[in-house]
Amino acid sequence: MTGMPLSLHGFPLPKSVQEMSMNGDEPPPEFHAKDGSFGCIGSSDLSASVSGGLLSSSKDEQGKLRLALCSGGCFQAIGHGISNSFLNKVRGVAKQFFQLPQEEKQNYDLVVSEKQVLDWNTRLFLRVFPEHQRKLNLWPANPDKFREVLHEYSIKQKQLVDLLFKAMAKSLALEENSFSDQFGDNPVMHVLGLKPHSDRSWITVFLQDELVEGLQFAKDEKWITVPVIPHALVVNLGDQMQIMSNGIFKSPVHRVVTNADKLRISVAMFNEVEPEKEIGPVEGLIDEKRSRLYRNVKNYASFNYECFQKGKVPLEEVKFHA
Repeated sequence: MTGMPLSLHGFPLPKSVQEMSMNGDEPPPEFHAKDGSFGCIGSSDLSASVSGGLLSSSKDEQGKLRLALCSGGCFQAIGHGISNSFLNKVRGVAKQFFQLPQEEKQNYDLVVSEKQVLDWNTRLFLRVFPEHQRKLNLWPANPDKFREVLHEYSIKQKQLVDLLFKAMAKSLALEENSFSDQFGDNPVMHVLGLKPHSDRSWITVFLQDELVEGLQFAKDEKWITVPVIPHALVVNLGDQMQIMSNGIFKSPVHRVVTNADKLRISVAMFNEVEPEKEIGPVEGLIDEKRSRLYRNVKNYASFNYECFQKGKVPLEEVKFHA
């Protein structure tokens, strides 16, 4: 099959969406937004936003955070402490990487596990925490600032996530460490993009493209487009957080759609429980008024993948039945 690029394993790779967009080709079916169980695409904005001071003792601020996470499971964080200039750097190195020649990008063969093999045609997957599990040979060396910028960004993201842990616990009148204690000493953080889904992780932080919209959440049987706020970070909860909050916080279904006229690049940082840790509803959220909704589960990432392979919904499978 001459003329078609080969992966490191010798198998032919399809054209990237970037290439198809530049050539005016039709994207493959999985990138088409279709009417389905969520109805038509909504025109409403995702208006919930939370400003700085996540650990504020103000009941108004805590109430705003709780409302956003109980109703939709997501919000836009502004005043998050990461400078606008640095976020521009993160977007900059990402764009520079995807503008490299296809032959060079093929040097990064992205194996997630024995069961999952991803390729850069639709995403770039990099594990950033715990540090001893990083595979720097899979981190692009070009552009030359890529590794440096991503390393700094991952540290800033971890600090933000640690604050979010505590803020969410306080919003439910729990001890600050009620959620973080379940995550262990080596929680996993990685960069990854997927098709329509709810996240298996505890929390995902999106740095959107500064100009082109594409991220959508399902609400009230409609797809709602997240508006672009250039230096905001979109925060959404995953299944693990819905389990630990005993169903109080929500794990929203979301997707990213392509733009027929413009290229779009975003950076998503996923945060997961340490694989060997068992998670379950926080005891302080279980009483005579609210019974336990979910059973404890270990290695949720693997459990999630097995459910996906069987066509089952992980959150439904882990529901507690007395």
